[in-house]
Order: sequence, then structure tokens, then C-alpha cells
Amino acid sequence: MRKARRTILLLAILLSLGGVGYKATEFVQRVQKEIKKNPLKALDYLPESALHMKEFHRAKIENGRKLWELFGDEASYFKEQKEAIIKKPRFYYYDKKGEVVETTGDLAHLYINEKELERMELRGDIQVSFQGYVLKSEEANYLPAKDQVILPNRTTVVGEGIELEGSSMEIELEDRKIRLVHRVKTKIEPEKVAKKKNKPSPDQRVGG
Repeated sequence: MRKARRTILLLAILLSLGGVGYKATEFVQRVQKEIKKNPLKALDYLPESALHMKEFHRAKIENGRKLWELFGDEASYFKEQKEAIIKKPRFYYYDKKGEVVETTGDLAHLYINEKELERMELRGDIQVSFQGYVLKSEEANYLPAKDQVILPNRTTVVGEGIELEGSSMEIELEDRKIRLVHRVKTKIEPEKVAKKKNKPSPDQRVGG
């Protein structure tokens, strides 16, 4: 009788452990599916001790196409606020034609809603490489819903044979346009501009 009871108890324990294993596997598969759909969701599953990480990397892929990619030396994630702070961010935006817009800075502040990146604010020594131009400022805001980067403070633009300055600037990423706003100053070197026009290059436009 005792032997039968021990056997039943052992079977009950094994079945219980099997159920736990099944639930754990089911949970892992669900998490993997969520992260594949939305890479930023991975931050929600970090334990408290892992909310600070080094060599941060996240990317957004939609219908097999990479939309953007973000690297950083260090990252801190605040789960309750749904926010992340990235040190020395390097942000890459990929348009539909395969052109890349690279943005770097000292610090990035990510605001994340339930589904994806809502906006990103970059601060300190901002540099944007875009269509052969280099833009410099102290602040840049990326708005994914509009495919737009806004530089709200004084910004300079340097290209081959041209220098521009404005009190603020907007970049339309998919349309590949740069728009300087208010108090615009322009310096053009015709010879360098002429040489640039003779070089084979993709369609480049500056202005609204």
C-alpha cells in the first residue's frame, strides 16, 4: 500500500513538473514572438538587476525591411516610465531606396509606448550625415510616426561648396529634404558646387 502511494505521489510530482515545463516553454515562445514583432518589447522582460546594460543595440524591422537601428555604449531602462537613456547613441535610419541617415550624439532619451518607439530625443554634440551633407546642432528629435528629424536649435549644414545656418531645421527622411527655418544664412562656393554637379550621385535636394 505504501509503495502504491509513493508511486502515485511520484507520478503527481512528475506531472506537476511537466506542467511547469510546458508553461515555461509556452511563455518563452510567446516572449520570443513579441520581441521578434517589436524589438523594444525585450526591455519589458529585463529583471531589475539587468536594467542597466552595456553595448546596447536595437533595430526595427517591418515586412522584412530594416527601418532603423540604434547602438549605444550604455543604456538604462526605466520600466514604469517606459523610457530609456542611451549613452553615446548612434542612430541609423534606412529609407526605402536604401539610403542611410546617420545621427550621433552624447545622449539619447527614448520614449516607448505599448507597441513601439514613440519618439527619441538626442542631446549634445549632434551630428547628422545626410545626402552628402553634415548637419551639426545640440539637439535633435526623431519622430517615427512622421519619418522626421527636427533640430529645434541653431543648426549648421556643410556640404561640398555650400554652408548653411538656421535657427532650426527639419529633415523629411523619406522625401530626403532638408528645410531650414528662420534666420537662414548661406555661403556658396560656385566652383565646388559645379564640380559636385558633375559627379554621378543619387538625387539630392536641400530645401522645402
